[in-house]
Amino acid sequence: MSIFDAIILGIIQGLTEFLPVSSSGHLELANVILGDGSVPEDSMLMVVVLHAATALSTVVVFRKDLLSIFKGLFQFKNNEEFKFSLNVVVSMIPAAAVGVLLNDEIEAFFGGKVLLIGSMLIVTAILLIFADKAKSTDKKVGVGQAIIIGVAQAIAILPGISRSGATIATSVLLGIDRSKAARFSFIMVLPLILGKMAKDILDGAFDEVSGSLMIYVVGFIAAFVTGILACTWMIKLVKNSQLKYFAFYCFTVGLIAIVYTFIQ
Repeated sequence: MSIFDAIILGIIQGLTEFLPVSSSGHLELANVILGDGSVPEDSMLMVVVLHAATALSTVVVFRKDLLSIFKGLFQFKNNEEFKFSLNVVVSMIPAAAVGVLLNDEIEAFFGGKVLLIGSMLIVTAILLIFADKAKSTDKKVGVGQAIIIGVAQAIAILPGISRSGATIATSVLLGIDRSKAARFSFIMVLPLILGKMAKDILDGAFDEVSGSLMIYVVGFIAAFVTGILACTWMIKLVKNSQLKYFAFYCFTVGLIAIVYTFIQ
């Protein structure tokens, strides 16, 4: 992997982790375009690095919220911060269960399956259109909603289904305030990202380090910077009901991917 590849992958990860266009789908498509072996699948360490970068960008953007949540937890009070933390934990359960129980089945969906990715991108587009048309409310996330949003996050394990798109759209369709929906969506994934990083490390991410250290540093910086920009931008877009533009994008890329499959 070259430094140029690392920059491209970092930008793709940083943007698509937060923008509702499916990071896994785009990384898979990048694998097809750049050629097998050119992207993270050949380097577990790069996967860890890119996830660490987007996790850190989430922490930076939501540092005040996270600090407030931790304070609420340590005070052991039944306040808003404690309830929010409980809902985050509840929302993790479906995706964690799917990841543990169906890991082999999930792996079968990856590996350059362009038709699947294209189809799921169109599903994402449809979700975003419905969410954009939903009425604005000031409703907060409850335990019941957290479970449903968690199921949406579990389904978004499929390449082409945007995690942020699925969780934000589901939240908005459940009547949750748009700003709260975006905040919950981005914070709820933090524990899962950290868990995935820990699993990759235990599986031997550092056993075989290929390439120079600079490649990983450049990839990290690219993902971190673009992640902050994308996360901040996405919050504004959700508040202003502008998800339809990403719906058009997902539909276009999905359609191109499907056509590409049949002309190959």
